[in-house]
Amino acid sequence: MENNNNATQKAVEQDLNEILKVRREKLSNLQAADKDPFKITKYDVTHHSVDIKENFEAMEGKTVSIAGRMMSKRIMGKASFCNVQDLKGSIQSYVARDNLGEESYADFKKMDIGDIVGIVGEVFKTKTGEISIHATSVTLLSKSLQVLPEKFHGLTNTDMRYRQRYVDLIMNQDVKDTFIKRSHIIRAIRNYLDARGFLEVETPMLVSNAGGAAARPFETHFNALDEDVKLRISLELYLKRLIVGGLERVYEIGRVFRNEGLDTRHNPEFTLMELYQAYTDYHGMMDLTEDLFRYLANEVCKSEVIPYGEHMIDFSKPFERLTMIDAVKKYAGVDFTEVKTDEEAKALADSHNVHYEDRHKRGDILNLFFEEFVEHNLIQPTFVMDHPVEISPLTKRKPENPDYVERFELFCNGWEMCNAYSELNDPIDQRARFEEQEKMFAAGDEEANHTDEDFLNALEHGMPPTGGIGYGIDRLTMLLTNSPAIRDVILFPTMKPLD
Repeated sequence: MENNNNATQKAVEQDLNEILKVRREKLSNLQAADKDPFKITKYDVTHHSVDIKENFEAMEGKTVSIAGRMMSKRIMGKASFCNVQDLKGSIQSYVARDNLGEESYADFKKMDIGDIVGIVGEVFKTKTGEISIHATSVTLLSKSLQVLPEKFHGLTNTDMRYRQRYVDLIMNQDVKDTFIKRSHIIRAIRNYLDARGFLEVETPMLVSNAGGAAARPFETHFNALDEDVKLRISLELYLKRLIVGGLERVYEIGRVFRNEGLDTRHNPEFTLMELYQAYTDYHGMMDLTEDLFRYLANEVCKSEVIPYGEHMIDFSKPFERLTMIDAVKKYAGVDFTEVKTDEEAKALADSHNVHYEDRHKRGDILNLFFEEFVEHNLIQPTFVMDHPVEISPLTKRKPENPDYVERFELFCNGWEMCNAYSELNDPIDQRARFEEQEKMFAAGDEEANHTDEDFLNALEHGMPPTGGIGYGIDRLTMLLTNSPAIRDVILFPTMKPLD
């Protein structure tokens, strides 16, 4: 059986090599006849496929010019059909020798699936009712020297889909639709924030101190200054500097880089949106977030109730709001208000098989309980509030309970969708938090923050009370497009080398 499979594979490879050879010979013949398609520099396109189909009554009988990739061709003697795929969809063209002339029709018959063509002709409807273009000219604009996957099965190898996204986009219309929708999501976010007085800004990607999140940074070397620098892991600390400078509402949508593993919800290079608003707190950020998510569902999905996997996510109702302590009590049956010491917390973790490290304190273990017992239950939009101070080094403490901070995370479908604070603006407290982070780093926590003296200097100039939030654009796109993995919403995700 194995020998038969090897023989079949070898025969397929030989056939493919022969097809590729023929395509290059066709190109050589075109060039020898002074018909080199690669010498064409432009082509006037007047319409796209879907526009013609959706407006057929107004378009019937009119001459149009389209361009795209030939995805199928049926040669039937003196008349043929082909299907051309463009940005918006595809449309059939009827190509007849009497309309093109002998030479042009002969050239058309030699064209291959995958070639880029331009077609001029009149819009009509065939006897079977298919809206088509009756071609008066067909121009080869680019010769495809490779072979597309078999059309009925498409590009099904998942790994190859991610590595050759250009082929994936050609073969799978739903993939193209996902990335068009991703662009729509980002545009809608900008429209929402711009209409509310937020200013879009840009901050550095190469930084000397990568702070603002618990993550390991990528490191590189700046030759001109002979200095080691890092790729940013968040947008936070520079945006807060702008709040200090008097830009009261700012946001940035940009790439951040975290030196971590790959899975269905994590890519080391991803898109983050952070916004900061002076003179508000985390309750203001909750109201903004709930309104923004409802707005995006309506704008992008045309409904406040959207499907994801087996669930229907309902953004139309007020989002549930739970403290982290109440969430753990609800789903794990453990009341951390009764846990007074680190030792008691560790004993509780032991009895519930929750893994922790020696350096972890009571607040860290509360968060571990939340991750173990709560997260996967939060399917409908839920704000989880009031995190322990140990895991929130940049957040303002709750005045009535300084062991906790004014922070929330929004969960949907069991995922963290965003993270928000009443921002810490006390430079003395912030320095103490940085010092605690330095101790954690020395104890082996590679994701701990480091002291940022310039940021502390900014806070010492005075930062107003501020609310801030960060949204993962890729995970948001997954949710709004019903995509199962983060690689399905990143055009060129990080991949292991083939060798």
